[in-house]
Amino acid sequence: MEISVILAHPYPESFNHAIYQTVLETLKKNGHQIQAHNLYEEGFNPLLEGSELATGETSDPLVLQHRQEIKKAQGIVIIHPNWWGQPPAILKGWTDRVLRSGVAYQFAEDDDGSGVPEGLLVAEAALVFNTSNTPEERELQVFGDPLERIWKDCVFDFCGIKNYYRKMFRVVASSTFDERRQWLEEVEGTINCYFPED
Repeated sequence: MEISVILAHPYPESFNHAIYQTVLETLKKNGHQIQAHNLYEEGFNPLLEGSELATGETSDPLVLQHRQEIKKAQGIVIIHPNWWGQPPAILKGWTDRVLRSGVAYQFAEDDDGSGVPEGLLVAEAALVFNTSNTPEERELQVFGDPLERIWKDCVFDFCGIKNYYRKMFRVVASSTFDERRQWLEEVEGTINCYFPED
């Protein structure tokens, strides 16, 4: 299978990077073809310009590459921290520029964009791994877990992917080495479940 893996975290020593490496190693071991993107490392430009918003057209080769890959991806894995109940700005810009009409979804010809689109992504499953320093009880009671709504309903369901799973690892700041090791084992197990040996 062709699997797109997207990492959005600027610090190479972060637990997000450890998740990313575990995902890549597990997918490779299982024989999948991987399109791996560390957005900060590759210098992805998240700024959507007015002309691109209007037409969807861009000359940015990295954006065009991501669009082509995501259209063909049979699986998607996204890794990012919870910042202000949202993905980092670079990943928000990635969704703005890559998951475009004609790439990830389309409206009927007579639809002005106010209707319900048809999802175009063909991925069999989409996984999201998050990290947070907010305890789960506070996340649910005070904030309502906005990341779940963003990824499940506003992104993947909108783009046609129904088989979706998200896992939040917390509290990272006070976690022990053993806890982080167990979390990485859980990441490996999740990848093996959704994307077993090809």
